Amino acid sequence: MNYYIEVLKKYIAFSGRARRAEYWYFALFNSIISVLLIVIDQLIGTHGQNSTMGVLSGLYSLAVLLPSLGVLVRRLHDTGRSGWWWLIAFIPLIGAIILIVFTVSDSTPGDNKYGPNPKGVGGNTGATGAIV
Repeated sequence: MNYYIEVLKKYIAFSGRARRAEYWYFALFNSIISVLLIVIDQLIGTHGQNSTMGVLSGLYSLAVLLPSLGVLVRRLHDTGRSGWWWLIAFIPLIGAIILIVFTVSDSTPGDNKYGPNPKGVGGNTGATGAIV
C-alpha cells in the first residue's frame, strides 16, 4: 500500500525512475479499487446504462489518470527507455503486449540518463565483475 500512496504523492512526476514493485503494486491496488468502485456504482445505481463506468469509478479513473501515466513513464525510464514508449499501447494487442514486457523487465543497472537506480545498486563492480 505504501507504493500506491507514494505514486499518488508524486502526482505528476514524469522524471526519474520507478522500480517494478512500485509500478506493479500501484497497478494492483488501482485495479482492486476500480473493481470495488464499479461494484458500488452498480449497487447504488450510479452506473451508466450502456457502460460499466459509473459516477464513482469515473471520478476515480480521472483522479488517478496522471499518477498512472507518471508511474508508467518512470517505469519505462527505469528500463532505459523513453517515456514516449507508452504511446505503443495504442497499437491494438501487440502494443499492450510490448508494454507489459517493458514493465516486467529488470532495471538498468546503475545510473542511466533518467537518474540513479531506485534499487540503490550502484554501477561499481568489483574485481570479479559482480555488482557490489
